[in-house]
Parts: sequence; C-alpha cells; structure tokens
Amino acid sequence: MHASPAVNPESIRDSIAASLACDVLEVRGDGHHFEAMIVSPAFEGKSRVARHQLVYAALGDRMREEIHALSMSTLTPAEFAARPGPT
Repeated sequence: MHASPAVNPESIRDSIAASLACDVLEVRGDGHHFEAMIVSPAFEGKSRVARHQLVYAALGDRMREEIHALSMSTLTPAEFAARPGPT
C-alpha cells in the first residue's frame, strides 16, 4: 500500500500537462487535498462536467488510486482573461 510515491502537486501537474495543452496550470495541495487552476483551449464549447472529464482522463488511474480530493477550476483562455482580479 505504501509502495507508490507520495502524491504531490508537481506530479499531478505533470500528469495533466502530458495529456492536455494548458495556457495556465497551477496545482496546490498538502498530499491529501489538492486544488487546480487549469486554463486550456480544449475546454472551448464544453460543459463543466465535460471539462472535468478531460482532466480525469489525463490523470487516469491516479484519480481512483492516489488522488483522494481534487478541486478544479477549468476555464477557457477567454474566461480566464475576463476574470476580475489583480493585474
């Protein structure tokens, strides 16, 4: 059970980036709970559920076996650019 390496934000980011072209990809977490900001043109025209399914597909079995909690913001580049926030 302890044979697999520890899950960390970098390994999650690398798995997502290997399968999904991202303009912005930030992952934070403590080894148990993770948050991701994912901005990708692949999300254009897709529902929130379909966007999450793309990310789950990128993570594959890791989502079932290693990652227990992943909160995601999945935005298109236009949605990300339109967000209010510091410049």
